[in-house]
Amino acid sequence: MNRTVGAARPAPARRPRTLGLLLTIVGAGFAVTALAVLLALIVSSAEVSWPAVIAFAVAALATVAVTAVVGWTLLDEMHSPAVADRVESSFDTQRRLLDDVRHELKTPITIVRGHLELMDAGDPEDVSAIRELGIAELDRMTRLIGDIDLLAAVEADSFTMGDVDLAELTQRVGGLVGVIPGHTWSIEQSATAVIRGDRDRLLQAWLQLADNAAKYTPEDSPIEIGTAVHPSGAQLWVRDHGPGIPPAMRHRVFRRFDRGVGKRSVGGSGLGLAIVDAIAKAHGGHCTVTDTPRGGATLTLEIPIGTRASLPTPVRAGDVVLQREASG
Repeated sequence: MNRTVGAARPAPARRPRTLGLLLTIVGAGFAVTALAVLLALIVSSAEVSWPAVIAFAVAALATVAVTAVVGWTLLDEMHSPAVADRVESSFDTQRRLLDDVRHELKTPITIVRGHLELMDAGDPEDVSAIRELGIAELDRMTRLIGDIDLLAAVEADSFTMGDVDLAELTQRVGGLVGVIPGHTWSIEQSATAVIRGDRDRLLQAWLQLADNAAKYTPEDSPIEIGTAVHPSGAQLWVRDHGPGIPPAMRHRVFRRFDRGVGKRSVGGSGLGLAIVDAIAKAHGGHCTVTDTPRGGATLTLEIPIGTRASLPTPVRAGDVVLQREASG
């Protein structure tokens, strides 16, 4: 739907009314305060100090005047087309998230309610089974709420940009993922460069990719991580050797609550990769999914931000594997 200037900026009609309401509230506050002080003086039979009255009146008028000037300016900015578009975009984003959450919460609630209605209260085994199911669903909802809070924080642009040492970050992630059981972890490549970004958020996104790979690949299979830099930015990847992700599904895996099908549909809130995608987009980048040679999926964070180091020859995560296998 096309927007006109008049539709995007309804300020001329509403701004005076809004400012008038604001000034009325401020003036009413001073009036109530003055009446309260006057009543206290009458009750206590104290003498009215006219210099104090004048000072109070001057302060009240000055406050109202400053409020009028500042309020008019702020209301003008708030009703500007750019701000209005940002507010509308933020509102739409939160509304879509709320719709998704409402849909997701219906499932565990329906499951628990249905089992409670059919439960045989006189059968201890049935009661125990329903209790375990209820606790499991409540735990899942707790994780879901935690991931929703995290996604909301990421989408609210709560980022602190600074210098990020890719080599240090790679070693840090390598040390953290090494304690995830069931897999052999290794650092395939570590880039030497300093990029601009939010170190904690990039660490968070990278660990989420690693956790995703650990969940959906066969136990004892190897998983590699690595970083590379190229003229336009950096790559942070996780490569597994599991069933892979079909090309037809790759555009869906970063959607909210889209857990895919097959083995990649187990567990989780369905928000993990959506959080990764939101962090990448906040850095002006994106996420990609490619095939791992001989089977598996390679998920890569592409961060197209400036680097401050001599850059090596452009490299792709998949090329590293091919070169390693060719040399082996």
